Amino acid sequence: MRHQQQQGVMLIEALIGILIFSIGILALIAMQASAISAQSDAQVRIEAANLADRLVNKLWVNVDRTTTATMQASLSGPGGFAHQATEASWCTFGGAVSTNPIVLDWVDDVTNNAGLRLPGAAANMVSVAVDTSLTGFNKVTVSICWKAPTDLLARKHQVVTHIN
Repeated sequence: MRHQQQQGVMLIEALIGILIFSIGILALIAMQASAISAQSDAQVRIEAANLADRLVNKLWVNVDRTTTATMQASLSGPGGFAHQATEASWCTFGGAVSTNPIVLDWVDDVTNNAGLRLPGAAANMVSVAVDTSLTGFNKVTVSICWKAPTDLLARKHQVVTHIN
């Protein structure tokens, strides 16, 4: 009689073992998807940092340091580096567009290669703000925004430097 009561117990144990194994495999797949997403996000952030650093390096090299007045004029005057310095809303910039070829080439590089570098980057999502006031100390703020298809809000990378 006891033998008949235990029939099928081994089958139930095997099914429970398979269930536990399957849950473990699904958890590993979910962790792998999360790791791939984090790696992709890190790659885009690195690209944004590289683009901002490239412009900052060009600004440092191309500023006219003859006098304080010429330095400030080359930073923020006509033909200077200031570009869409006003942030109307999160990651939407406006204001005067720079005519400086260095800045225009950089904006073109950021926006025309957006699919390869920064997903969803547009011309109104980049800014170069220059503060040449006495308290600003030639502060330059470079902002780059992008928005991946899965993002609810745009992401922003900002570099702040002082050019002396």
